[in-house]
Amino acid sequence: MDIPTDLSMGDRIRLLRESRGMSREVLAGMCGRGPDWLKKIESGERPLRANALILRLAAALQLTDASVITGTCGVEQPVHLGRLRHEGMPAIWDAVMSRRLAPLAPATPPSPVALQARVDQTWRLWHTSAHNRTEVLALLPDLIRDSETAARALSGEDRRAALVAASDVYRLTGQATAYIAPAELAWVVADRALATAQDADQPAAIAAAAWNMGNILRETSYADDALRVVTEAADLIRPHLDTGPDDWRGIYGALQLHAAVTSARGGREGDAWRYWKAGDQVAKSLPAAYVHPSTVFGRANVDFHAISVATDLKKSGTALSLADDIDPDAMPSTERRARLWVEIARGHLQRGDTTAALHVMQKAQSIGTETVQFTPAALTAVTDLWRTAPRALRPEAAQLAEKIGLREVG
Repeated sequence: MDIPTDLSMGDRIRLLRESRGMSREVLAGMCGRGPDWLKKIESGERPLRANALILRLAAALQLTDASVITGTCGVEQPVHLGRLRHEGMPAIWDAVMSRRLAPLAPATPPSPVALQARVDQTWRLWHTSAHNRTEVLALLPDLIRDSETAARALSGEDRRAALVAASDVYRLTGQATAYIAPAELAWVVADRALATAQDADQPAAIAAAAWNMGNILRETSYADDALRVVTEAADLIRPHLDTGPDDWRGIYGALQLHAAVTSARGGREGDAWRYWKAGDQVAKSLPAAYVHPSTVFGRANVDFHAISVATDLKKSGTALSLADDIDPDAMPSTERRARLWVEIARGHLQRGDTTAALHVMQKAQSIGTETVQFTPAALTAVTDLWRTAPRALRPEAAQLAEKIGLREVG
């Protein structure tokens, strides 16, 4: 149907919904939300920024292009109407959702030490590969099944170690399937990561799983719940920091940075910088070269998060000034470096400098192809670039869009 170009996003959603004869209750329910949420979206009372929710609405409305909802022109954002967006997802779905109810009895239960070593190695792959989703997704089904088997077959301290490894596996599954998994899978994975950590009764594992749960909550617009989960986890692990290993302080610092970004996205500037400073103090208490193995918390990540906080607070001048003083190569995670350049591009876009933003987004894409391809902030930045790029740069913007799965139209 032809939709007037001057309609807001909320008006577009309402028009599309009504044209299909759908009630608010039905459409909202298909997105895992209530009718009051959708009513506020349609009226403009509540902004819709989460790309995952935009894609979910588009799929529920049977649209093949999410730009019909957003009103962006020039770049088509395909909507995958099927449940599994990546070729590696069917095997993940089977491993997670086809969980055996009867416990397995292998001749030799998997060693929790060897299992944890495999998990740690896969985390390293996640942080170092430009095609991290594809490569990690290929390894996860066996890791999921082996960790479940070990947790059921072992007992005592071996079982506790296997449960910690299983929690790590589910956290990694949540990271690798973010923005490409159906909502039900994302929630199951996050809940299992937390449940297995609690079963192990290991504070650092619980805190790490809470950090993961906070990511899911924040990205699905439950910011208050995300903040509650990570602050409760910080309270849980805080009494153990003086006697625990460095990684316990590392996850505590990661929780502070999570709270900082969550607060910044909600416009709570004072809280955002208060949490960031708490993370900064943790980094100062750790060895200069310290990096947490899964969250990559450390000196460089604290500095990177300062840029994210400033960008989310719409303080582009501050964000870009901070970026001038950062050495991106100090971060050992390729995935995190790519996301840093996305944040810098967002800062340039806030200032209207599309030339700089395009250059930076091209750099982000060259560093971490799949990080840019599957990150909503990157997709939004590229879409904005296509809409605002000078005519001379439009071919480059279109080429970048094609590389991350957006198609030039019109």
